[in-house]
Amino acid sequence: MGARFDLLVFDWDGTLLDSAGAIVRAIQAACRDLGLPVPPEERARHVIGLGLSDALQYALPDLPAERYPQLVDRYRHHYLAHDHELHLFDGVPELIGELAEAGFLLAVATGKSRLGLRRAFAHSGIGQCFHASRCADECFSKPHPQMLCELMDELAVGAERTLMIGDTTHDLQMARNAGVAALAAGYGAHPAAALDALAPLARLQAIGELAKWLRDNA
Repeated sequence: MGARFDLLVFDWDGTLLDSAGAIVRAIQAACRDLGLPVPPEERARHVIGLGLSDALQYALPDLPAERYPQLVDRYRHHYLAHDHELHLFDGVPELIGELAEAGFLLAVATGKSRLGLRRAFAHSGIGQCFHASRCADECFSKPHPQMLCELMDELAVGAERTLMIGDTTHDLQMARNAGVAALAAGYGAHPAAALDALAPLARLQAIGELAKWLRDNA
């Protein structure tokens, strides 16, 4: 392992957990339950990584504000009915274990709620590997830099020694707003062209590629 970065901050959904499809299906099912227009997959995938309220407001911008709590409830119903069936991408447990053993500080910055991340940590079995985390109900939603800034403050690591790893433009823009370098997980929710437009250090197409990049460059 090299010594360019001390702190590696991972997004969760679509970066470590193979959950993008489940999130899209839950959004669409929630809309059907309430008789609302069902957003196409591309629009639903775009909101992955945002805080839930911000995500649903983007997915259905014309919905009256008083109806969003209903939509949030139906989304949670559908997502939580199946979240225990979701799996980490192949190779993630080994990668996170290798990085922890190598001495990196590891953190998570996610659009999940704190309760949702606790559930995800428990299901995944890798939660104990992370030194800190920030969730969307504790901070401004991505791409605001608050999550990264608080993680760097908590772990006493400067921006120049921090690397953000995520699969959405929200992750990459958050990193840019915080003055932090970023890697794009090209196997996740957002298309390659949108990720490349934000000039990450690299776009990796599989966990194996991500692991190799980190071994060679981090």
